Amino acid sequence: MRHIVAIDQSTSASKAFLVDEGGFIVERGALEHKQHYPAPGRVEHDASEIWHNVQTLIDNLIDKAGAKNVAAIAISNQRETTVLWDAASGEPVCPAIVWQDVRGEAACRELAAHAERVHEITGLYLSPYFPAGKVRSLFAERQDLKARAEKGELRLGTIDSYLVYRLTGGKHLTDATNASRTQLMELRSLTWSAELLDLFGIPASLMPEAILGADGDFGSYRGIPITGVLGDSHAALFGQGCHRPGMAKATYGTGSSVMMNVGDAPVISRHGLSASVAFRVGGRTDYALEGNVTCSGDTLVWLCHDVGLFEGPQQIEALAGTVDDSRGASLVPAFSGLGAPYFDSDARALLCGMDRGVTRAHIARAALESIAQQDADVLEVMRAESGYAADTLLTDGGPTKNRLLMQMQADLANCDVRVAVASELSALGAAYIAGLKTGVFAAFDQIRARERTGASYSPAMPAPRRAELRAQWKAAIERARIR
Repeated sequence: MRHIVAIDQSTSASKAFLVDEGGFIVERGALEHKQHYPAPGRVEHDASEIWHNVQTLIDNLIDKAGAKNVAAIAISNQRETTVLWDAASGEPVCPAIVWQDVRGEAACRELAAHAERVHEITGLYLSPYFPAGKVRSLFAERQDLKARAEKGELRLGTIDSYLVYRLTGGKHLTDATNASRTQLMELRSLTWSAELLDLFGIPASLMPEAILGADGDFGSYRGIPITGVLGDSHAALFGQGCHRPGMAKATYGTGSSVMMNVGDAPVISRHGLSASVAFRVGGRTDYALEGNVTCSGDTLVWLCHDVGLFEGPQQIEALAGTVDDSRGASLVPAFSGLGAPYFDSDARALLCGMDRGVTRAHIARAALESIAQQDADVLEVMRAESGYAADTLLTDGGPTKNRLLMQMQADLANCDVRVAVASELSALGAAYIAGLKTGVFAAFDQIRARERTGASYSPAMPAPRRAELRAQWKAAIERARIR
């Protein structure tokens, strides 16, 4: 039997899965890596630690399956996290700058006059969230690294390209999804933008030599082809089967990624969404609109671990289910500002609309509603800008086990919600692409693992009540944005 080794290199850990010919996970492993917070607004990883963890996990699964039984190695990765390394040794020359890191704020302010041009070229709003601003800021602080970069001694990339470089012994490649999230790629031509490289002060010699499709040839490791390489949200979109325009998925985790396939031409958002490559497979490029919500599941973590109001997420669901509504209370989790579709870094979290009758149960319900409301905000803008109305939202991630939350999502977004059976859609999406490329799978719709269906939810809330709750939420958002 032939297998795929699929890596999901995420923000908190590296996970590896052995996927069989039916598309089922038959073996797995995981290794966490340390989170470093050297200063306010700064988040770093040790890229060497990540590399060694990934190599260990891959080796373990190859040894279990036998190298001759592994058809390919696939990689899905945390996006926007930025690595700078020595071209000769492959060793990082500084800590990896994590996607959550906002040190690029000053750099983006300096370039504010170019914001519209950046948006036009890349489909992304000028933001420290993306690698371009992070690297400009790094070079301003570390003139020694800037000098080495200008001499051609260094290489730059997102996690996917760094892992490929180490696995292959020096191939500097990336895929179109990760490239589209650097704020350095021309979205329509899928090439590095000389104009933006110059604007951000990044030598072209640092960048990956080619931007491939997810099913491209990324080299090999231990004689096994590396293919099926793409960003984690994009891999989940593919794994969910969102291969046609208008299909959308939501991945719930610390935050949420809501993504819609908009077809073979990009839709440049004017209302806070990102335009990206959805995936490039079989020579065809599908584009996506995406809204990244910064705080979803993390809201529940905050209420439990930091505030101590609840014992755990299960208690939140149980208590929230004991009341019919939040009694007018709204929780806006803008702890580090608001993400899509607002992108307001000055907004701050608030709990408002309470009267003396509000209890823990009402706050629990308001917390769950905040997750569903934020994703409903994104879907509302997607419908307006793309012209597509997602009749069904395909969902994945740990919080989808919360049945009350999923019903809230269906009610507030006014669409059906279907939960994925598999919990590792990013890794599986990458594995499916690798398996289709290497012949492990004959066709996507013939992958047996996809025959299983998860829980489904349909809107049950009367339209006037939905309108009332949506208006209440938007009023709370506006209060959070007043400083």
